[in-house]
Amino acid sequence: MSNSLDETVHHLYNSSAPTDVQRDSFTSGAVPVAVYGLGKMGLPLASVYAEVTGNVTGADIDPTVVEGINNGRCHVKREPGLPTLVDKLVVAESLEATTKPTEAAAAASVHVIIVPTPITNNKQPDISILESVLIDIGAELSSGDIVLIECTVPPRTTAETAVPILQERSGLEADEFGLAFCPERTSSGRALEDIRGAYPKVVGGVDEESTRVAELIYTEINSKGVIRVSDATTAEAVKVFEGLYRDVNIGLANELATLTDEFGIDVNEAIDVANTQPYCNIHNPGPGVGGHCIPFYPYFVIEPFEGETQLLETARAVNDRMPAFTVEKLREELSAEGNSLSDASVLILGLTYRPGVEEIRASPSLDIASELTAAGADVYGVDPLLNDTSEFDLTQLDLSEVYSQQFDAVIMVTPHDDFEAINWTELSRTDGQLIVIDGRNTLDLVETDHRIYTIGSG
Repeated sequence: MSNSLDETVHHLYNSSAPTDVQRDSFTSGAVPVAVYGLGKMGLPLASVYAEVTGNVTGADIDPTVVEGINNGRCHVKREPGLPTLVDKLVVAESLEATTKPTEAAAAASVHVIIVPTPITNNKQPDISILESVLIDIGAELSSGDIVLIECTVPPRTTAETAVPILQERSGLEADEFGLAFCPERTSSGRALEDIRGAYPKVVGGVDEESTRVAELIYTEINSKGVIRVSDATTAEAVKVFEGLYRDVNIGLANELATLTDEFGIDVNEAIDVANTQPYCNIHNPGPGVGGHCIPFYPYFVIEPFEGETQLLETARAVNDRMPAFTVEKLREELSAEGNSLSDASVLILGLTYRPGVEEIRASPSLDIASELTAAGADVYGVDPLLNDTSEFDLTQLDLSEVYSQQFDAVIMVTPHDDFEAINWTELSRTDGQLIVIDGRNTLDLVETDHRIYTIGSG
């Protein structure tokens, strides 16, 4: 607390207290915080807030999650340091959880939202969960409170959806509470590092005072500091643009990879060398793009707005067809030997969308397994991170079981660290060479007699 002022504030928005007093009140816990959504990104965020302020209530609709947190348990897997931190914070009474968002909202002055914003089966952005949370917060919103939205949304959502909901539910005028968009910039497996300051936090408010308060808060959370942008819509666009860049870039790499055989060159080699020029940064090709971010964010621009988005749509189409391209390359390799995919036994290595992350949403392996099964192949899958593979059209095997049966082909989709221990010389085929489709250019099988096709290298 400030040495010159014996003052504590409980609200930061429109506060007349000196900045140092506001900052000290936030870090001392005098300004209570609620974090809505305690999933893979939400629990790490709530934990860092609790680490800084000592006064956080997390809200989640899953009673098992809430009960576990209140007993010091962390349900988020493979996040280094998070289980220990959650236990420490709960013991210190710095973090607690509830299944009742309105109770959390009633006690808090800072409201942080980090809930899922998926797309529908028709590729429409689905912000219904966010809207529900805004309704709950609005019912308990007090003058001087600030709402910080971290979950990715289509541009203009904060201004056109959040503002009217909060005003209507609270009965407050827009200048009586703060509202800012402060996008999460976090990857699974390194959440605490990213939140604490792997790169600066972006903040944009619906007014100057909201931006000021958001900056004050995240300066205490993020050691790399804060980048203020013009408004909430700009901050929303920053987050979406980050994902769009990656999707379009991967789309370019994938399209080039599909031309490998016609070029008669190793496209991966050409990409690597091209990237030595400072203005070139082509990503790596592969069997598809998965996860809950990159495949979905283009539709936050494609669907809600009337302008043409040909580049975004083309990149999505290119990336979406890569599982089929992968299967087609296997079909060609089998056909070259006079064999058919319909009679093949195929092993898929890696079912999650990226190494080390227990997430299957939009994983290329989902479509690859379905395409193989539809073609009549016998499909098997191995993934050391998954106990349940019921979403996949295949038979699950443990890694140790792959040596006890024979396959016609293996497709490497997601190169988990565990796969480095595979003894490829012990993988065999009854008749002819084992065909290996290397989707990620991670295998070195020159010491084997397997027939290899690498996406991007041929």
